[in-house]
Amino acid sequence: MKIMIKDVPKEDRPRERAIRLGTNHLSNQEILAILLGSGSKAESVMTLANRVLMHFEGLKLLQDATIEELTAIKGIGRAKGVQILAAIELGKRMSQYKPDEYYVIRSPDDGANYVMEEMRVLKQEHFVVLFLDTKNRVIHRQTIFVGSLNASIVHPREVFREAVKRSAASIIVAHNHPSGDPSPSQEDIHVTKRLVDSGKIMGIEVLDHIIIGNRKFVSLKEKGYL
Repeated sequence: MKIMIKDVPKEDRPRERAIRLGTNHLSNQEILAILLGSGSKAESVMTLANRVLMHFEGLKLLQDATIEELTAIKGIGRAKGVQILAAIELGKRMSQYKPDEYYVIRSPDDGANYVMEEMRVLKQEHFVVLFLDTKNRVIHRQTIFVGSLNASIVHPREVFREAVKRSAASIIVAHNHPSGDPSPSQEDIHVTKRLVDSGKIMGIEVLDHIIIGNRKFVSLKEKGYL
């Protein structure tokens, strides 16, 4: 016997539980069921939500789902698929949101926190530079290149041209390892030393090179490479 949402006591339905307890008390299945809104004649919305989560191994792969992958699931049409994608995108934007006031970096943790949520999910390596003023406030952020880190590609002139343009007193560079492991490679160390040496000539200090993994990072300053 299939249990439909109408058969569940009203106070135990996801929407009512969200109102009574708050959404933070709901399971992933219940939150997704609220987004979906309804199931079908043959299947409750809770069962549909559970099938979607199982298909994507929980939230692990759902964050990168495409409309084609979603609509391939029985019971998910384009409307429901777009609703899910919109919710995912909103969550990403909220996690990456930063207030308009300047962000001050006082430690490697501060630098990593500033870029972690956006960079940890990237599928390619991104080399990002944070430009700081004399009070270590971030005045600009720019992705210099996308691709495997290589000294011939990450040229100091591209980094310091922008630093001069922004009147930056110092910079912090960061890049991600899509594997999730932030352990530095020899190329990472080589690029870092090259930038540090160039910064000394330019009078713009390289404060750190932060390598971003999956919710973890390595500071090459802490490792003694700066």
